[in-house]
Amino acid sequence: MSFPRVFAFALLFGAGLACAETPDSNVLGDATAGQGKAAVCGACHGVDGNSANATYPKLAGQNESYIARQLGNFKAGKRVNPIMAPFAAALSEQDMHDLGAYFASQQVTPGQTDEAYVERAQKLYRAGDSDLGIPACMACHGPSGRGMAGVAYPQLAGQWADYVSAKLGEWRSGTSWGDDDHAKIMPDIAKRLSEADIAALASYAQGLHTAKSVAAD
Repeated sequence: MSFPRVFAFALLFGAGLACAETPDSNVLGDATAGQGKAAVCGACHGVDGNSANATYPKLAGQNESYIARQLGNFKAGKRVNPIMAPFAAALSEQDMHDLGAYFASQQVTPGQTDEAYVERAQKLYRAGDSDLGIPACMACHGPSGRGMAGVAYPQLAGQWADYVSAKLGEWRSGTSWGDDDHAKIMPDIAKRLSEADIAALASYAQGLHTAKSVAAD
């Protein structure tokens, strides 16, 4: 299959999912209010959303709708995490969006990609792999990894490689963050990825926003 056909497949795949799962919330976050509410988040995620420990994801620059959605999943028990559950339990929907708005207003710190992974990772990210049934990551996460806020697809650019690798591994093993169509996307894709592909994509995402490969974006 030629690159244009693979690219078209990826865009159609992403667009179809986006239409099916547009968030239905009229709540708008207030970044100023969110800054005060985010104080408790700083211990793990950093005061500006740039965590110092790769065990905890960077939230800086992440889109508001995605953060609000995941906090809602923690609160509802759809996404299981013993650390996040008690924090999310006390949050209102407005709180979730305020926190999302605050972290969305912050700048993610730069990361680096291991050059050994670039060739394979770039192919997967930009064109997918039609033989394996893997769509291009950029169809949902954007050419430079900024995500799609309108449909709650997350920013990947600058995220810790260890964190991305861990999540892809969990999804490949069958972990799901809910039972709706949106939650089924990544487990279905991850089960098609090899260990080597997961390592490559994780490293690529970490340095995506500064990588030479996205300089034209």
